[in-house]
Amino acid sequence: MTTLTANWSYPTRILFGPGRIAELPAACAEAGIRRPLLVTDRGLAGLPITAGVLDLMEKAGLGRALFAEVDPNPTDANLEAGIRAYREGGHDGVIAFGGGSGLDLGKLVAFQQGQTRPVWDFEDIGDWWTRAEADRIAPIVAVPTTAGTGSEVGRAGVVTNSARIPRR
Repeated sequence: MTTLTANWSYPTRILFGPGRIAELPAACAEAGIRRPLLVTDRGLAGLPITAGVLDLMEKAGLGRALFAEVDPNPTDANLEAGIRAYREGGHDGVIAFGGGSGLDLGKLVAFQQGQTRPVWDFEDIGDWWTRAEADRIAPIVAVPTTAGTGSEVGRAGVVTNSARIPRR
């Protein structure tokens, strides 16, 4: 007989159900976010669901900041642009909105905007995660719009290193 043994570390609180998006301002307040940057992909950016979230944010006094330069497989260029938008907008947190790409890039912007090392210094190798300056990670609220990647519950994000993409 085989015994399965595992350790899980996902202390993520999840709010689920119809209409729960109305609780987004409260979730931001709980996370200490007063001026969020909404990060989503290009496909969602112009849809009514995103306009509704922006309206909700604005009505709650959270502003109306949107960053949607997110490719289907986010790249380091997307990350750099997102960090620039975050800093230039004076944001204090991120709302990651969408499928895996938007959620991953939102998490990476929240993480990387305060770090002094390049993102590649935090790859999932050994204990490289200990290099992060944890107190400089911005708060984040993740809102999945698909049932696919589960990115909203994990701490990792996927980004493509453009320098490693073979040229054709």
